[in-house]
Amino acid sequence: MNLLDAEPTSGSPQPIRLLCVEDNPDDFDLLGFALERADPQRRYALERVEDAASFTQALQKEFDAILCDFNLPRFSPYAALQILLARRSGTPLVVVTRAIGEEAAVHVLRCGAKDYVTKDKLGTLPQIIDRVMTERHRVLEQERLGRELEAAYGRLKRLSARLVVAQERERTLISRELHDQLGQTLTGMVIHLHAAKRAAAEADAQKHTDTAMDMAQAAVSQLKTLSFNLRPAQLDYLGLTAAAQTAVQRMAEPAGIAFSVVARGAEPAPPGDAASVALRLIQEALTNIIRHARASLITVRLRYLPGGRIGVLVVDDGVGFDKHQLLDGQTSERNFGLHGMIERTELAGGKLHIRTRPGQGVAIRAVL
Repeated sequence: MNLLDAEPTSGSPQPIRLLCVEDNPDDFDLLGFALERADPQRRYALERVEDAASFTQALQKEFDAILCDFNLPRFSPYAALQILLARRSGTPLVVVTRAIGEEAAVHVLRCGAKDYVTKDKLGTLPQIIDRVMTERHRVLEQERLGRELEAAYGRLKRLSARLVVAQERERTLISRELHDQLGQTLTGMVIHLHAAKRAAAEADAQKHTDTAMDMAQAAVSQLKTLSFNLRPAQLDYLGLTAAAQTAVQRMAEPAGIAFSVVARGAEPAPPGDAASVALRLIQEALTNIIRHARASLITVRLRYLPGGRIGVLVVDDGVGFDKHQLLDGQTSERNFGLHGMIERTELAGGKLHIRTRPGQGVAIRAVL
């Protein structure tokens, strides 16, 4: 190691780590002194190797750049570049030489070297190192953004596919509600009205008419329930807090579960799209609690944040579950509701967090 490798003092910037491929120890020391004179404000950590074996061994550590002599008896920049290529290493290599012709310089740059400097102009080496390091950081940042974009695109494709499935599932549920409940109730009404019309006795006609009236009232109630589940009128007229209070009450009271709904902050008026998503999350969470949690208490907290954002927290004291076991893997009937909540939140530009353990209840938090 070069004398410039002294341990950094607390708070000082990290030294630039350079791997020097140089067979002449005097030239190696010259590189260190030249860097110190040219840029005394910066620290460099230099390590010397002189053949392929030591070069490959040194690459197990991280370096910011490689300085490689052009004329080596047992090694060359071309061999070093081949090793870097085989290892898929992006560490930039700069050729350092006493003299190099234009043709040779062009050739070594085409083979992958980032730049070259002659040993009589080592004063320019700090600027060259800065440039190749900046270029490497730019490439690494582009690669990172590319990976993130590819991952986001993949998530979007999966989300879009599941969204189509979720939409079809919701349509199927609505269709089933209409057919099995409202449709059968209306059919029963028609039957009793026809029976009342055909009845010979006035008492029988009145009996069928009363039954049809009761069924009509039940149909109205079913329609209100279905409409509320899709989008309650309270949300548009009274706001999210009132709609959430009504939704929790309608679902928790029949199940015999105690509940509380608390809101903090100034609720915007009229409610935005985030309010509709927040209400659907609450409804879906309550459905899961009633079906699976065996809870005795449900707590719903709403927090209205700056910029129209809404924080939602739904907590129960039920049996909980193993989150990773339930959510990891493919979507199924067991986890469809939770995946639907996650996807609904992501589509609204938010993120949903689930905290639970078996026997310790569930806390679902989202910021929309």
